[in-house]
Amino acid sequence: MKNVKIPALVILLSLLNAFLCSLASIIWQYFVNHQIDLASVLILFFLFFIVSFFIFYFIYNPFIFDKINLVRKELTQILPQNEIPDTKFQLEEIDPISQLKLEAKKIAAERQKEIEHLKNLDSYRKEYLGNVSHELKTPVFNIQGYVSTLIDGGINDPTINVDYLKRADKSVERIIHIIDDLETITQLETGSLELEFEKFDIVTITKDIFEQLDIQAGKKKIALKFSKKSDKPLLVFADKFRIRQVLVNLITNSIKYGKEGGKTEVNFSLYNDEVITEITDNGIGITEVHLPRVFERFYRVDKGRSREQGGTGLGLAIVKHIIEAHQKTISVKSNSEEGTTFTFTLNRV
Repeated sequence: MKNVKIPALVILLSLLNAFLCSLASIIWQYFVNHQIDLASVLILFFLFFIVSFFIFYFIYNPFIFDKINLVRKELTQILPQNEIPDTKFQLEEIDPISQLKLEAKKIAAERQKEIEHLKNLDSYRKEYLGNVSHELKTPVFNIQGYVSTLIDGGINDPTINVDYLKRADKSVERIIHIIDDLETITQLETGSLELEFEKFDIVTITKDIFEQLDIQAGKKKIALKFSKKSDKPLLVFADKFRIRQVLVNLITNSIKYGKEGGKTEVNFSLYNDEVITEITDNGIGITEVHLPRVFERFYRVDKGRSREQGGTGLGLAIVKHIIEAHQKTISVKSNSEEGTTFTFTLNRV
C-alpha cells in the first residue's frame, strides 16, 4: 500500500465500500426473500462505488491532501535553502505522501548532522578546557615551587634566590602570553578587534623578520631566504601589524621544527587581484592525521616536543583567525619528515 498513489487509493477504498454494501444487500435479500437478485446487487454495487468515490475524493482532497501539503511546506521551510531544489516535484505529479516522506527523511538527516556536530563541539569544548587548564597549571606550579623554596629559606641563599626569581618571572610572562593570545583570539572571533587596513610592502616586512630571526635560525643552521623573483617590492592592502604577526609565527614555527642545516623559503606569487604567500620548510613535517587540527587552539602534534620548544600553543589558531578576519583563507600541506608549506592570500594593491 505504501507505493499506491492517491487516486488509486481512493478507487480501492470506493471498491471496498461498494463491496461491503453489496454484501450487506445480498445478506439482507437472502434472509428476507430467501433469494438473491444479482441485477439489483450489481446496480447497487456500481451506485455505491460511484457515490463512495466522489465522497472519498472530495473529502480526501480538502481535509487530508491539503493538510499534507501544508505540513510538507512547513517542513520545507525548516530545511536549509542552500540546496538545489528537486525539480521532479515540479515536473511530475507525485504523491504528496511520498513528498512528505522525502522531506521528513531530509529533516531527519539534517538533524542527525546537527547532533553529530554538537557532539563534536562538546568534545572539542572539553578538550579545549582541559588544554587551557594544563597550559596554565604548568607555569603556576612552577611559580609556586620557586616561591615556596624562597620562603623556606632560599631567599637568603645568594646562589639560588635571584635565579629562582628570574625563573618565576619567566613563568609569569608565559601566563601573560597565554592570556594575551586567548584575548586576541576571542576578539577576532567576536569581531571586536578592528583591523587597520593600509598599503604596505609585504616583502620588506618579510626581510625585517628574517633579520629579527637570523640568530635563532643560525643556532640550527637554517637558511632563511626568498624563492626566485620573490624579493621584489609587492604591495598588499591589509592590517600591517597583524600580517607581521602571521609571518613571524609561521617563520618561527618553521625554524623550531626545522632540521639542522635546513631551510625556510618564502615565495610570493600573483593570482588576479591577490597575492599568494607560501612559507615552506624541509623540516620534520606533519603527519596526515594531524593536518586537519593544526589550527586548533592548544593543539600540538607532538605535545612533549612542542612544549620544549616554547610557545603558548595558540600561534596557528591566531594566524588562522587573522587571515579569516581579512576575508581570506590559509591552508597547510605537509608530509612527515619532508617538510611543511603554509599558504595564505591577501588583496593586492
